[in-house]
Formats: sequence, structure tokens, C-alpha cells
Amino acid sequence: MLTLRSSGASPFGRKVKIAAKILGLMDRIVVEETDTTSAADSIRQQNPLGKIPALVLEDGGVVYDSRVIVEYFDHLAGGGKLIPVEPGARFAALTSQALADGMMDAAILQIYELRWRDEAMRSARWVDHQAGKVARALAALEAHAPQGGLTIGHVATACALGYLDLRFGGQWRAEHPRCVAWLDAFSSACPAFEATRYSAA
Repeated sequence: MLTLRSSGASPFGRKVKIAAKILGLMDRIVVEETDTTSAADSIRQQNPLGKIPALVLEDGGVVYDSRVIVEYFDHLAGGGKLIPVEPGARFAALTSQALADGMMDAAILQIYELRWRDEAMRSARWVDHQAGKVARALAALEAHAPQGGLTIGHVATACALGYLDLRFGGQWRAEHPRCVAWLDAFSSACPAFEATRYSAA
């Protein structure tokens, strides 16, 4: 069995789990909850960066980060499934993934600023800098959401928007109706999205 080190709230972990479900690989994977803040958690030995997701292979090797894990899963499924082979479609999908991953990174950094810094040490300028990345990415998606057949670009974009719902109460929705409609359509077409939704309860 493959072991996926992740956490329920991680949008990058969600991306990997959705990919595995779409590709029919979940029966080969055990998901192991991971605490990246704990020095006692083995994630720091498995991934020197101490980040999730990380995929522990049957031979003990480890694959990370989410982009590499998805590519590994696509390979296991025969290739060209979520990451197209044809160059135009391939690089469009990978660029969409990069935009969505950047949104997730910027959103997470805003959360970390609140969680990791004492209030007196927090930087509003830093938070605004990260929020600006999210705002520009949302504007780009409102103008040009991923189109065509299902790719990793679609999955990553849905996970990014889902993370904004989770951590920022869906504030993005009011000014981005086309993104809302796109996410609704994706959710309806991809049951794995709802199946991987995180609930703190």
C-alpha cells in the first residue's frame, strides 16, 4: 500500500486525494493524518521540509510535493489522464495548476501569520501582499476559468476556491459569480470534490 501523509484541511492534500479518486487509485492508498507542527511526527524524516502532502511508497521511498505526487499518480494510471500529453493542453493544465497552487500558498500564508505570530508581531503589509496575490488570481479565473476536459488544472482550481471557502468564509464569492458557477459545475461533475470536503466538526 501507498501511504499518503496529509491532513484533512490541507488544500494540497485534497488535490492529491481528488486526483487519486478520479484515477481509481484510492484502494491502493492509506491516508495518514499528519501534524506538521510536531517534532515527534515522522513527516520531518519522510520529507525534510516537513510539509504535506508526502507519499510514502511501498519500498520506503517518498514522493513530494503535491504536483509531483499527482504526476506519479497519473503515471500509475497509465499517463495522460489528468496531465495531458499533447503540449498545448499539457502546459495549459500545468499553468492552471500553478495559478491555483499559488492561490493556496498565499491563502495559507495569511492564516499562518495569524496562527504563528503574536499579535504585536503581525504584519498587515505582509497579509495584504498575500491577499493581493489571491485577488489577482481570482480576477484571472473570473476572466478565464479552466475549460475543456478534466485536468489537474481543474482539480487544483477547485481546491483553491474550496480553501477560500473554508478559511475565509467564502468572501470571494460575491464579486466572482463566474467562478462560483464554475465551482458549482465542477462539484456536480466531480463527486470526489464533495467527498474530500473538510469539516472541523
